[in-house]
Amino acid sequence: MPTGALATAPLTPDRWPDVERLFGPRGACGGCWCMAWRLTRAEWERQKGEANRAAFRRVVEGGPPPGVLAYAGQVPVGWCAVAPREAYSHLERSRVLRRVDATPVWSVSCLFVAKPYRRRGVSVALLRAAAELARAQGAVVVEGYPVDAASGTMPDPFAWTGTVSAFRAADFVEVARGSPTRPIMRRLLSGGRG
Repeated sequence: MPTGALATAPLTPDRWPDVERLFGPRGACGGCWCMAWRLTRAEWERQKGEANRAAFRRVVEGGPPPGVLAYAGQVPVGWCAVAPREAYSHLERSRVLRRVDATPVWSVSCLFVAKPYRRRGVSVALLRAAAELARAQGAVVVEGYPVDAASGTMPDPFAWTGTVSAFRAADFVEVARGSPTRPIMRRLLSGGRG
């Protein structure tokens, strides 16, 4: 599937059935429902599954869109979460991914691509669309926290924050590194409000 065949759209309440279809009964991975960065570890564990699904639905219904979906035709094939960094309490507590500076940033916290569509450029398209969504909401900088798998391959579930190669292809550059495998990558957004 060439990336030109993809369409992307912000996750609005009317697209909630598409998220359910994409994530499936496991909520993408292990009952997460894209809530891991929004909660403490104990909260996330306590509400894995249905409670996380309900919490994420409230996020979607409360707006603004918490990310973007990718579609191949009418089929939802990928997801990218993006929001102001302070929306992710787990991220705010991270020592490895601590703030680089005082610049207000939006953070890409999660990428999920349906298995048949992996390694086909979907993540790059999602990252570009997430940057545009952040820009439209007033962001001037968007950053992400991919895994650097330069030392070898890793199972797809461990790359849920994306890969360095995908971020580079979407015009992000490394600005810091809190550990050998966890860079912080940023993209400056032109025309952002604020």
